[in-house]
Amino acid sequence: MFEKYLDFRSDTVTRPTPAMRAAMAAAEVGDDVLGDDPTVNRLQRRVAELLGKEAALYVPSGTMSNLIGVRLHCRGGDELICESGCHIYNYEQAGYAQLSGVAARTVEGKYGVMRPEQLHGLIRPDNTHLVRTRLVCLENTHNRGGGRIQPYDVVEAICRWARENGLRTHLDGARLLNAVVATGIDAASWSQHFDTVSICFSKGLGAPVGSALAGPREWIDQGVRHRKVLGGGMRQSGVLAAAALYALDHHVDRLAEDHGNARRLAAGIERIEELELAGDAIDTNMLFFRVDRLGTTADAFLAKLQQRGLGMLSTAPTTIRAVTHLDVTADDVDRAVAILEDAVLSVG
Repeated sequence: MFEKYLDFRSDTVTRPTPAMRAAMAAAEVGDDVLGDDPTVNRLQRRVAELLGKEAALYVPSGTMSNLIGVRLHCRGGDELICESGCHIYNYEQAGYAQLSGVAARTVEGKYGVMRPEQLHGLIRPDNTHLVRTRLVCLENTHNRGGGRIQPYDVVEAICRWARENGLRTHLDGARLLNAVVATGIDAASWSQHFDTVSICFSKGLGAPVGSALAGPREWIDQGVRHRKVLGGGMRQSGVLAAAALYALDHHVDRLAEDHGNARRLAAGIERIEELELAGDAIDTNMLFFRVDRLGTTADAFLAKLQQRGLGMLSTAPTTIRAVTHLDVTADDVDRAVAILEDAVLSVG
């Protein structure tokens, strides 16, 4: 039996630290649906300031935050433009379509990065036969792109093109603070190009629950109504908001450790001849690798890892994702590499 299960499936598996639990237990609370929870209010002000926006809204999940963002910008019969691998398009059940009657037009990026020139000509003409192009969505960092950071000049150019053409912009910034730590570009600078921005507290920041949507105060006030109809109104949610506040105070700078551990893991995988890293860089806290050379499937190889106490996720028939986070140490990474080596030897 393994001494410690090593969970590299996602940075969402993090558990609240003892200090975070203490902050949660001590949180001052009220009824947030009535606007009375002081800890939630403090978190919302903090996020708005962090992102350089007028207001912010605390919600249960990033999926809800993104959906509210889309609903603020689009109505039924509108269309959003997004990268084909983005989270909004792939992992949120097309909520924009199910619940809001919005269509999506996708653009194939390279590791999740679209080029501005790819968007030229995509705006639908004003014609009764066509949907109305209204919104451009970007994701930073990009999950399926292997934690790829959107180049700042690309973000600036795409958002400028959108404004010049009367389109609104939304950023799925679930892991935006990973990009902040990796580049040294502050969150407000990234956010200034977007009308609305979503960030998540339950990934690398290590809080158990929650995301926030930031933007103009008038729109965030409308967002409260959307949150209510989507079932996201919570009561004494300051207990959860306290964890997010603690994470913003204590878990941002340490994201650099996760990035270093991802590079350490990548270096170990590169030494294993039978495995192949996917992508051309490790920007932040995740990586993908392929098992094609082993002549097996990702799921079959994952079963061998699981038996040895290592958890990762398959993202394609022969592709596996690994994510580092605050519950993973450098020693854990070295143990993971040893397990990978042993699992490779067991194939065949």
